[in-house]
Amino acid sequence: MRVVSVNVSMPLDVPAPDGVVRTGIFKQAVAGPVKVRALNLDGDGQADLENRGVDKAVYAYPAEHYGVWAERLKRPPFPAGQFGENLTVEGMVETDVHVGDVYRMGAALLQVAQPRAPCYKLALKMGLPWFPREFLRSGRVGFYLRVLEEGPVRAGDAIERVEREPEILTVREASRLRYLDPEDVEGARRALRVRALPRRWREDFEARTRAAP
Repeated sequence: MRVVSVNVSMPLDVPAPDGVVRTGIFKQAVAGPVKVRALNLDGDGQADLENRGVDKAVYAYPAEHYGVWAERLKRPPFPAGQFGENLTVEGMVETDVHVGDVYRMGAALLQVAQPRAPCYKLALKMGLPWFPREFLRSGRVGFYLRVLEEGPVRAGDAIERVEREPEILTVREASRLRYLDPEDVEGARRALRVRALPRRWREDFEARTRAAP
């Protein structure tokens, strides 16, 4: 496993169908080490601070999906950071990565917190209004990481898994349970056993289990 690219961007005002949108999704790859901090990376910024925080400090996306999307959309190869990720990673697909797993990337120690839920800004970036729905249904959503230890990360750094969450909930399974299969109450009960589950996710799954017959 390795870091393919480190990508950052400060928020920009970009044209949208209903006016101007301020977004930090237009990431660019950068050379050299970049310090990963508790809430983001140096040189990076988020426009929607209300929906960020420690459970969404860093967004990672598997490089393995780049070719799939290029073929699916009949487009040339995408540059790193195309999906708004801070870290383009190799060897960390959603079916192998568990919520709660801890990884060493460069000098930073990061824990998988939750899958990504795409929004209209991804549609804007791709120029396709329907793309967020397809992105979510595909399971190729990437994942957010919380920062346990700050430190620099650079392209080419090895990624080492240093802790495996004992209650197995893959990123893909977590995404399915939360966004695609809300009637899977038994799955919600399994998810609640994951110690690292974010508070909002825990509240949602708890509500489902209380409402179940």
